[in-house]
Order: sequence, then C-alpha cells, then structure tokens
Amino acid sequence: MAATDRLRTALDRLEPPPRAVDWSLFAFVVAEAATGLVSFTVGVPEGWPLFWLHRALGVGIVALLGWKLARVRRRLTDPTLWRRSTALSVLTLVAAVGALATGVAWVFGLDVRLSYWTLLSVHVGFGLALVPLVAAHAATRFRPPRRVDFERRRTAVRYFALLAAGGTTYRLQQGINDALDTAGADRRFTGSQPREGDGNGAFPITSWVADDPDPIDRDAYRLAVDGLVSDAVELTADELAAGHETEALLDCTSGWYTVQEWGGIRVGDLLDAAGDIDDDAAYVRFTSVTGYRWSLPLDEAEDALLATHVGGERLSHGHGAPARLVAPDRRGFQWVKWVTRVEVRSEYDLGQWVVTLVSGFD
Repeated sequence: MAATDRLRTALDRLEPPPRAVDWSLFAFVVAEAATGLVSFTVGVPEGWPLFWLHRALGVGIVALLGWKLARVRRRLTDPTLWRRSTALSVLTLVAAVGALATGVAWVFGLDVRLSYWTLLSVHVGFGLALVPLVAAHAATRFRPPRRVDFERRRTAVRYFALLAAGGTTYRLQQGINDALDTAGADRRFTGSQPREGDGNGAFPITSWVADDPDPIDRDAYRLAVDGLVSDAVELTADELAAGHETEALLDCTSGWYTVQEWGGIRVGDLLDAAGDIDDDAAYVRFTSVTGYRWSLPLDEAEDALLATHVGGERLSHGHGAPARLVAPDRRGFQWVKWVTRVEVRSEYDLGQWVVTLVSGFD
C-alpha cells in the first residue's frame, strides 16, 4: 500500500495544470498523427528516431489521457451531468483507446486481420479519426492557453519526463518481445513484421487506397518511356524481361516486410534506350494504369528496377504485372504497380501526393 501511495504521489507531482493537460493532449495527438504519416515515407534505418518519437508520444498520450479522465470521470459516469457534448467526448475517448490498444497489440506481435485490413491499418484509421475528434472536442470547451500553465521550469521537466518514460517503455517492450520470442521480436525498426518465402505467394497482395484494376493483357501491354529524352520509345512486356536481378526489401505501410529476388530491367537501361537525357532532367515519374504515380530523383531512379519477376516467378496481377517499380530503401506505397509510363521530368511532382488518395476511384 505504501508503494502504491508513493507512486500516486509521484504521478501527482508530474501532472501539469488542467489547462496544460488539455492543450498538451491536443498537441501530442497532432504530433503523433504527423510523425505516423511522415514515417510512411521513411524506409532507411537512419530514420529510427522518428519511430521512437512516435512511440514515446503514444506513451505520453496514455499519461495525459489518464490525468484527463481522472479529472472529468464524474461528468462521464453521472448521467445528470451529461450534455450534448458528452457524446462527442465518449466518441473521442473510444478513438483514443482504439488507437492506443491496437498500437500496443501490434508492437507485441499480434497479427490479425479485419476484412483486408491489418491491425496496423486499423491503428492508423483510429489515429487519423482522433485528430478531428480531439479538435472538435476542444472546441466545445475552448479555453485559450495561458503562459502561466507552461512557463514554469517544472512543466518542462514534466514533459521531458513523459517523453523519456515513453522511450524507456518502448525499450522495455522490445526486451519483453525478445525474452518471450513473440512475433514482435522480428519486427523492423518501422514496426513491420516479416513475411518469409520466395515468389508471389510469400507476401500479401495490398494496394494503396482504391487501386484495383482489371488484369492487363500482356500481349497488348506497352510501356512508354518519354519526357525529357531525345527518342521516346514503347516497349512490350517481353522486352522488359531483360534478366537483371537484384535482392531488395519491400516494407509495406500495412505492417509487413519481405526480402525477395526481383528480376526485370534496370531503369537506367530503359532510359538509355530512349536516347539522350535533357540537361534539365531531375526526376523520373512512374505512372500506373490506374493513374497512381510516384517520382524518384534521376540518380536514384537509374539504379531502380522495373520488375517483371519475383522469386523466379513471373509477377502475378496482384503484385503489379506486367511490371512494377522496385525502389530499394523506399516504402511499399512508392513501389508503383502496373507501370505503363516512365517519364523523365525537370520538376518534382507535388500532385503525386494527391493522386495517392484518389487513384482507383471511379
């Protein structure tokens, strides 16, 4: 009992002022969503601090949410105190608990699917829903922040302690995974879990948002290589199977990764077939039959692969046949499937971010 009292006293001392808790909860949720979304674009190990920050923020949200609930629990449990805004408060709480629970379950290796959604995808959905819900909830009880709530040195120490506790908790969780040899022990720094085997059947078929085209007629298929090149060309599917092979790791944002031997043609060789490249060229854009597209810097693109085979097998339709981009160190959503055009450009394509959200919708 004495130990419990000491713990409660320590937590009470860490608790920021009520108004600081409210605004900090909003800030932590926004930061959590931002780091989560940016992490989708990070595939190299040097990006690990971003993922640690995301997890530390999650632990901070647990503490802030605990303080918030301790303060308002009577409003939620006493029906006589309910208002119109209470339903919004409950919905926000459900989204917060859903995001936290699915995140914790995922890092411990739980791998279940809801329809074609992985648990990580459900976690992302809860997280994205939480941002507007927290904003709407805050608007119902809006109280502007005061300098006095944040300017004390003790407040800075509290937030540092929250983030430090988050990092420590994540490290302990990794130790538990290793000790118990759970499925979470083999995760990459991105959180993705391994998929073993070779070829099409070794890893899931996933598509970004709504991309789901009909199978492409291999005989009728043509790949256009154009843009800032002197001699634009069109190539058949057979002409793409040039026999170049490379081992590359595909890390999908839905929460899995696989290492496969990919076969096809180097993008640099494709560009050579299209003649001279203009001096203004800086990017290569890869466009799918669905309109989905992504760009790589010219130097990176030349070393990428347009794959027609995986694990010695011809690509299946679900995995992007007749040809898909293989871009090492990039996340899976940047590995464009069903590529029909390779275009050399001088400018970065900002519109590709919008297309990732709308391609595939009729």
